[in-house]
Parts: sequence; C-alpha cells; structure tokens
Amino acid sequence: MPTASKHEKLAAQVLIVEDEAEHAEVMAEALKKFGHVCTIVGGVAAALDEFRHGQFDVIITDLRMPSSAGVGGTAADGGDAGLRVLQAARELQPQAETIMVTAHGDVPTARAAFKFGAYDFIEKPLDLEVFRNLVNRAAETVLLRHEAMGGGEGAGLNELVQHDGFEGIIAGSEPMRRILQTVRAVAPSNIPVLITGESGTGKELIAQAIHRNSQRAKARFVPFNCAGQSESLLEDALFGHVRGAFTGAEKDREGVFEYAGGAGAGHGGGPGTLFLDEIGDMPLTMQAKLLRVLESGEVVRLGSNEARKVDVRFVSATNKDLVQASKEGKFREDLYFRIKGAHIHLPPLRERREDIPRIARHAIARFAAQMTPAAPKGKSQPAPMIPDITDAAMMRLTAYSWPGNVRQLLNVIQNMVVMAMGEAAAGVGGGAGDGAVRIDTRHIPDEVSSPDAPEDEGGTVAAADGSIGAGGAGAGLGGGAGAGIASLAGTSLEQLEKRAIRETLRLTAGNREKAAQLLGIGERTLYRKLKEYGLR
Repeated sequence: MPTASKHEKLAAQVLIVEDEAEHAEVMAEALKKFGHVCTIVGGVAAALDEFRHGQFDVIITDLRMPSSAGVGGTAADGGDAGLRVLQAARELQPQAETIMVTAHGDVPTARAAFKFGAYDFIEKPLDLEVFRNLVNRAAETVLLRHEAMGGGEGAGLNELVQHDGFEGIIAGSEPMRRILQTVRAVAPSNIPVLITGESGTGKELIAQAIHRNSQRAKARFVPFNCAGQSESLLEDALFGHVRGAFTGAEKDREGVFEYAGGAGAGHGGGPGTLFLDEIGDMPLTMQAKLLRVLESGEVVRLGSNEARKVDVRFVSATNKDLVQASKEGKFREDLYFRIKGAHIHLPPLRERREDIPRIARHAIARFAAQMTPAAPKGKSQPAPMIPDITDAAMMRLTAYSWPGNVRQLLNVIQNMVVMAMGEAAAGVGGGAGDGAVRIDTRHIPDEVSSPDAPEDEGGTVAAADGSIGAGGAGAGLGGGAGAGIASLAGTSLEQLEKRAIRETLRLTAGNREKAAQLLGIGERTLYRKLKEYGLR
C-alpha cells in the first residue's frame, strides 16, 4: 500500500453518498488517514447538488437509501438511489470513478452498477483495508488520466515541472517550453485564455497551471464541461435559479459562475477560475448569454430579474477550429474574440516526440507502483520493482504517431507493464537473469507500429550487459517462442484483455486475488470479466 505521505501529495476529492451517518463517518475517517478530502451527503438530491458545484475524483454511494435519506435526502430516494447517483455521476462527473457500497450483493445489482460505469462493487460490512485499497486504486486511475504528461524521477526537467504551479507537466520539447513561458506570462493577469488542441493533449492541465500561477491560486478552480447537456440544464448549471423558477426548483441555487466567483460554502472562498471545457460545443443561444456575462461581469439566475456581480477568471478549451466554426455560423465571432484574450495551442504528441521517453518512463513507474501488492499488516511497504524498457521498445513508442495522444500512450503503457510484471511474477519471460523486469517490443500491441520501428532480436530481451534475457521457448504469455502481444496482428482490445486475464490466472495458479493485483483491478471487476468472457 502506498505511504500516507504519497497520498497526501496525490489527495483525491471523495464524495460519500450514504444515508447512515455513522457508516459515512467511518468511511471518511478511513480515507482521511491517506490524505483524501471527503465530503458526505445523505441522498440523491444532495449528491446532484454537489455534482453541479464541484469536481470529485472518487464517488462512493450506497445502493439502497430509504426515502428522506439523511441530510439532503428526498422522498424520491429509494432502492435504486445508488444507481441513480451512478447515472448522474456519469453525466455530470465523467472524470470521476464511482464505487457502489451495499449489503445487497446480488448479481443483477452488480451488473446494473457496472452498466452505469461503476469502477467496482464492495459489500457491507466493510473490510476497511480492502475498502481503502479499492479507493486508492480508483484515485490512482483518475490521477493517471489527469496526468496527461507526468514528471517522475529521471525526467530531465523535473525541477521545472514539479514547482511553481506546473505539477504534472513534462516540458522537455521546445514547443512545450514555449507554452509554459506563455502560461507564466498570462497567469498573473485576469485576461481570458483560450486553450486549443486535439483530445488527450492535456488542455485541463494547462488550465490548472494558469490558475495555480495566478493571484487566484488559493481560490476555487472550477472545471465545467459544456458538451453533452441540454440547453435548459446547461443554463441552470451556469446561471443557477431562484425558488419557483421551474417545477422542482424548491430553493435558490447559485450556478457555476457564482460558485467560481467565491459564492457558497466550502473551501476556496474568494474569486476563482472557471474552466469552460469543450466550449466549441456550446449552443448558440447560450453563447449569447455567456458573452453578456463576459461583457458585464453580471449573471441573472433563472426566474429572477436581479443582476448579481461575479468576479471570475475565464479559461476556455476546445478541440474544434473556432475560426472555421464562426465562418459556418456555429460559433459567435464576437464571443471568440472575447474568450481569446490569450491563445495557447497544445501540439499533438507526434509533434513533440522528444517528450515521449520521459512520459513513458514516468508512467511505467506509476503503473508498477500501482500494481505492487500491499504489505501484510505490521510490515513496511517494499519499494516497487520498476520495469526497465529496452531501447528498441522505446524507439518503437517514439516512432508511432499516437492519434489518441498521451491518453492513448498511457493505455498502451499500462498494458505493457501488466504483461511484463505478470511474466516476471510467474518466473517466465520479461526478465534478464538478474532479477530485473524489462519491457521489450513483445509487450507492445501490434497497432503501435511503424515501418521503420526496430524489434528486439528474436523476440528476446537485451540485457544491459549485452546478455540475452529469458525470451526463449516457453517464455511470454503465449507459451511459445517469440510469443507476445506484438505478434497478435489484428487482435481486438477485448481479445487482448481476455487473454491477459486467462494467462494471468494460469501464471498465478488460479489465485484470483493475486491475479487481480497483477492486473491492477478489483477482485469484483475480475469476477465480472470472468463471467463476461466465460472464463473459469
């Protein structure tokens, strides 16, 4: 299990939706010891209110809550309350991982929880150690997604990225260095900033860096996704409403404009930063209303005529060409010039290939640490064994075009680490005879290919001293000479996952707990996938 100091550094924002206050407090206390920041609500209505106002990394919800479920509960809450929380979280908190807690662990309920995107499923009474490990894994998953570019040990520019509000960003390439210079220049002012770039390039990380380096750093950073919501929901979320504005509006509620400006209770009071992600997907009528807020610094809640002053720093992001969209009448030109006080364009990963080795090595270390089994109670946690990666494998990663950018790179690296560490744990493949774990081209999916990409000779692993590692007959997950992921041309991701699970179970002699640890997933997730793929 990671140390407390590590989790303080990587503290997650956790929302606990639980009608039994005593149980909620027990969960919160267990997580606070690892640095996680917990918010407790007692029902669906209160959870929805938190979803609209804040951002969470992990959401933990009870399945069955009675009507009038605690603080914030409503008569509408009931046997399916937890599933409704999961459904709302998927729509309003897509960045979060969700965990279902219940005393009713029937298979249909578990299936329903996973249908709504649950990370995992845990039954009462809770084993607090299992619970903490599950939440820590979920938090680690979210943090890895956020760290589109990570700064781990060995990266040449750690001093640059780990201080001065640039945490999580590797900037070894010249384009990224220039971007961070621009961030430093624009952050102290209140000028609106537009960040553009392909999906997966790290636009939210740059927005966070702008906020952390600004005079508003101690106030709220509020991310808000403008895509995938109806116009009425979008307007209510942005502007808020007064009691009686529409059916169901039982009390006044501020929108994210006011919330980012320091309204409402909670941490981070004072004028903050509002990050409008996917602003290119905002409906035209809402664009006009946003323009008025930018020009006047005032908002009017739904159902009210009272203008309220807001002091907010606007940072926007999109993967669309807004100039072309304005020519086509899909985006207001006047709004474009308003939000583009300063413009930062993030290059795709293929245009900053020199950063790939740094990102890859950091991700390997993070995934390896995540997969290291927890030490028994009373024992100190051993340092994780960080796999090395051969030059040929690194050259192949660097040569690939990465259409999904860093997000895709991280997914591939996770698969590589699982395969290499799984082989090493079973004593086959992946090693070099010196106890080390090494990743080679056998572990890279065939989709990550280039005509000029090198291969490790004969599918074996070249050790640092020039010797050849355990890559002969019987090595690898396939059991044959040269077997490995790289040889599976045209294999789907589903087939790869099925094979990884089957072979990891074989290598662990059917020990599902150990297999789940090696695969980096919860045991319930493993059970679900075993049934899904017909594996026993």
